[in-house]
Amino acid sequence: MRLKFIKPMEPELVDNPPEGDDWIHEIKFDGYRTQIIKDEDGIRVLTRRGYDWTARYQILAGQAAAIEADDFIIEGEAIVVDEAGRSDFHALQSAVSSRETYQDYYLVAFDLLHLNGHDLRSMPLEDRREILQGMIEAGGRIQFSEAVPGTGDAVYYLADQTGQEGIVSKRRDSLYRSGPTMNWRKIKCYDEKEMDIIGVQRDPGQAARVLMADNGRYLGTANVNFKFDKRKRLWDRVQGKVGGPVPKGLKRDKAEWLKPGLVGRVKFLKGEEQLRHAKLLDYREEE
Repeated sequence: MRLKFIKPMEPELVDNPPEGDDWIHEIKFDGYRTQIIKDEDGIRVLTRRGYDWTARYQILAGQAAAIEADDFIIEGEAIVVDEAGRSDFHALQSAVSSRETYQDYYLVAFDLLHLNGHDLRSMPLEDRREILQGMIEAGGRIQFSEAVPGTGDAVYYLADQTGQEGIVSKRRDSLYRSGPTMNWRKIKCYDEKEMDIIGVQRDPGQAARVLMADNGRYLGTANVNFKFDKRKRLWDRVQGKVGGPVPKGLKRDKAEWLKPGLVGRVKFLKGEEQLRHAKLLDYREEE
């Protein structure tokens, strides 16, 4: 029987880890959500939207073929790791877009949706994971995503201190249901970085925002929540720089564009292409 792709169960983004003993907590790896299917047609490696990337993930397909089972659907995160062993999303993007065969992919497997003719989605998460863990041999390119012991707050603190993207907290008894769910929750860590302030937006009734760029690439906006005096000093500096160039691809009326020289320190969610949940922490004139 040819098995069909199953749309992913999607954790909701929340600010804080859930409390209590009803949850397991895993490190959130910075990669591509991936489904590996084995059936009578062999091995297929599919993206989160069901596209067939078997040819790109040949190393993972080869390892999956060695797993002892007639058929299965394993779900996980395809990653590339850096020298410190952390998932590196930009290295993954480069590897995937390269035309050369890349051998350094890993799959961190976290769920088992089907095994040997049985649909496991109505089985509690803990039971699915226990079976999955027994199927995966240590030391290979396919690795089991271990639950990290401790409270949600403690696991989140550990993830933040070790430079991870965040954590995913899942109800131990959760059944697998495609689509968004609060039974799975992702809590992301934040990063801080200095970037160029290239514009400001001050719309009536809305929080003021600064537009940020890094090495010439526009990354999005960050909210300005300063107290009155500090905010006034920022606007005074902004007024002296109004009249800068409009970045390529952005509309002239989107903001007041600034001449170069104003730098801001921004706090933002890790693992995003554009700034999300970003806040301006401080600013300075470039020396």
